[in-house]
Amino acid sequence: MARIDREEVRRVAALAQLSVSTEEADRLARDLDRMLEYVETLNAVDTTDVEPTSHLVPSETPMREDRAVPAIDPELALANAPERHGFAFVVPKVLEGEDAG
Repeated sequence: MARIDREEVRRVAALAQLSVSTEEADRLARDLDRMLEYVETLNAVDTTDVEPTSHLVPSETPMREDRAVPAIDPELALANAPERHGFAFVVPKVLEGEDAG
């Protein structure tokens, strides 16, 4: 018995503003159902004595001293900028309705 059917896939696709064909919806429903079955298999594994984020191979995160350093010179930072305004990069507007400023 499928937990995720074609109509559920179409509903989620519509929420994501995606269009899917009937064949794609059927395939996605099968794939998602298999993923849920795999998660159920993983949930059945006893992890009582396993520490969160433990690994088979010990690994230490390299740390460095946290120290203040001088900021980069703004002229150097903007040296290769295609367009600039003062000490800022000029980039194209990405949202509709924004006023220039």
